[in-house]
Amino acid sequence: MIVYHGSDRKIEIPRIVEPNRALDFGRGFYTTLNEAQAVDFARKVKDRLHAADAIVNVYEVDIERMRSSLENVWFTSPDEDWLDYVSANRNGLTSRECDFAFGPVANDDVFRTFAAYQAGVLTKEETVARLKVKNLYNQLTFKSEKSLTFVKYLIAYSI
Repeated sequence: MIVYHGSDRKIEIPRIVEPNRALDFGRGFYTTLNEAQAVDFARKVKDRLHAADAIVNVYEVDIERMRSSLENVWFTSPDEDWLDYVSANRNGLTSRECDFAFGPVANDDVFRTFAAYQAGVLTKEETVARLKVKNLYNQLTFKSEKSLTFVKYLIAYSI
């Protein structure tokens, strides 16, 4: 499987860093299967940091071997379980320990819906129903050093 990571620099050796804000899947090294999403994120990072470059890093991952040998959380759609997991992580809680997590991104397009749920305006069922009609990107987040051993750097390019 090929995955992408948008950044302001080339990252040949991925590492897990503490985020400066609460993220969907908590602490980890975030990648996506969607190259356009990585390009968009690299541009956002460049703008936010006033960096010189926007870089997309490309990696190969043996996902089947990783999935069969490591603890993981795997979501195929934005269901109630995903919503609970993302809500916990965005509130600074560790809802489940695992080596890696895969599933939809609660991106800018769904932020208002997600915020309405967290504020108690929408029920869990209403939130999931609204999210299911969105075209959500995915993310594969490496959450342990063991998971990073499955990542093989291929190339990085400027956009």
